[in-house]
Amino acid sequence: MTPLAPLIEEAVELAAEWHDRTYRKSRWRASAFRLADGSEPGIPVLSHVVNVAIVVQRAGWDDATVAAAVLHDLVEDANALGQGFDPVELLARMGPEVAGRVHEVSERKFDDRGRWRPWQDRKDDYVKALASASPQAVAISLADKLHNVWTMNRAIERGVDVFSDAPGRRRLVAGPERQAWFIRAVLEASSAAVDPRLEPLRAALRDELRRFEELTGL
Repeated sequence: MTPLAPLIEEAVELAAEWHDRTYRKSRWRASAFRLADGSEPGIPVLSHVVNVAIVVQRAGWDDATVAAAVLHDLVEDANALGQGFDPVELLARMGPEVAGRVHEVSERKFDDRGRWRPWQDRKDDYVKALASASPQAVAISLADKLHNVWTMNRAIERGVDVFSDAPGRRRLVAGPERQAWFIRAVLEASSAAVDPRLEPLRAALRDELRRFEELTGL
């Protein structure tokens, strides 16, 4: 094992370019500084995808899976200009292993006519696909949901209402009941994948789900 991982470096650079000027819906800690108008800056999406990749790497997965974790929102999310990333370009740049794992964890957000699909339909399809996904894709999915619910919990503990709109912040599309349902559904679907490296991820996600349910009174 060498200190430098060119595949992961390429993934981080690509993700940094694509997610430039896109931000998370809320923040879990106070900012170290304020913008000129007195508001807090947004948390770049890049922080999320890198944290997900770190979780995957610490769980013992290979470079291709870590790189795919960095890129897990690339095809799913538009960039700041409203553009969508071409999956063919991802295959050409990153190869079939990485592109395949990104494809497995990418949610289809738009229908064939380019209209935004309902939240429940998107999540139902995601959970169904996850039940037959590779262990590598399941690892990325569990790490993604773990970081999502962890940041939600920290924001709620800070007194941030992540389920309501506020200046400079977008609310989460689904309320606490549906968020909890989705995490439980992901955990259940993940059970079809067998690999000892998945167990710590499942355990951590269950713990954060319990915290979420306590914090939201479910």
